[in-house]
Amino acid sequence: MIRTSVFAVLSLLVAVFGIAPAWAATKAQVETQFARWLETDLWPEARSRGVTKPVFDRAFQGVQLNWKLPDLAPPGFPKPKKRTQSQAEFRSPGAYFSEKRLQGLAASGRSLMQKHQNVLRRIESKYGVPASIIVAVWGRESGFGRAKIPHSAVRVLVTKAFMSTRPDLFRAEILATLQILQRGDVAASAMKSSWAGAMGQPQFLPSSYLKFAVDFDGDGKRDIWNSIPDSLASIANYLAQSGWVRGRDWGFEAVIPQGTTCALEGPDRARPIHDLTAMGIIRISGRPFPEHERKQPGMVLVPAGVYGPEFVVTPNFYVIKEYNNSDLYALFIGNLADRMAYGVGAFITPWGNVGDMLRSDIARLQTVLERQGYDVGGADGLPGYKTRRSIGEWQARNGAQPTCFPTSQLLKSLR
Repeated sequence: MIRTSVFAVLSLLVAVFGIAPAWAATKAQVETQFARWLETDLWPEARSRGVTKPVFDRAFQGVQLNWKLPDLAPPGFPKPKKRTQSQAEFRSPGAYFSEKRLQGLAASGRSLMQKHQNVLRRIESKYGVPASIIVAVWGRESGFGRAKIPHSAVRVLVTKAFMSTRPDLFRAEILATLQILQRGDVAASAMKSSWAGAMGQPQFLPSSYLKFAVDFDGDGKRDIWNSIPDSLASIANYLAQSGWVRGRDWGFEAVIPQGTTCALEGPDRARPIHDLTAMGIIRISGRPFPEHERKQPGMVLVPAGVYGPEFVVTPNFYVIKEYNNSDLYALFIGNLADRMAYGVGAFITPWGNVGDMLRSDIARLQTVLERQGYDVGGADGLPGYKTRRSIGEWQARNGAQPTCFPTSQLLKSLR
């Protein structure tokens, strides 16, 4: 009777208030739900995509959920607390450009470019992407294939598809994984990934593998885990299909003169590079922009506003961002490639002190600007180019010298 009453109370709490005790499910019970989900939910969709039952069963033979992964939301467990945007992420971006690391990668990369020059020459001829860019991505993603990539991609992705905070994303990726296994390019046991499911030397998600991985060594398999030619050609194919413009550079460190606003930034404000030079924007080296670039579109880039290096970039810069959607990532790749190809060093202008605003502070600043009619690209606490140029435009309209970067003082002025 007492037991019945307890369960009655618990049922009432769940029904009326949505309250469930923390022990509403155990790991063993979730594993049982997972096994049922595989057969009744995932398998029918996999079958509709051409995956056979033997391939499906071999993929998940002995596979259990990986409870150590981040961002999990197991059914029956308390929902994970929503993360507050309180990280102090926007101190000087200079920390991203570790000189010691870049020098080490450049030295190794130059040696590997020499070692693999024949295959790189053929890849560059076919895809139009410079060898230095390909090798820079290879170095940044997996330390030229030397980094340990210890996780089972199948286990990581099926865990996240079943009980992560973004199940739809990872459901698509585990289905892509099964299609790869169906094609026979790799065995499930050899399909190694990072904890986030990025696979092999190029760190492709399975959906990217299906689109971009190529067999360049001629063995009939697209092996981005063990084959250097396949890995390098797959990186090149990714960039080529993402729009790489053959024969153009990625960009140039520049100087924007006083009186020319930093709010010119953004790919949607591209203009011929000779128009930018007419405004007084020059290469920081003092050399002119290459003649073949002058009539081509270029874009201003100020990732730290006036508090760091300034650039004129080409559409290829934004192609690199297709690989990893970060200005700093694309600049890292560009600088590393230039070190290997031309022997250059760090950017000439240092990264200055941009304060230590929290993401929540930047989100508040973005919200205020949005209310005033500015397109900041969303109040997400991330100061992308739309936020940076909106700041510059607001500053100019309010009689201040544009700096194009969020600061605590600016937030106070906007309130």
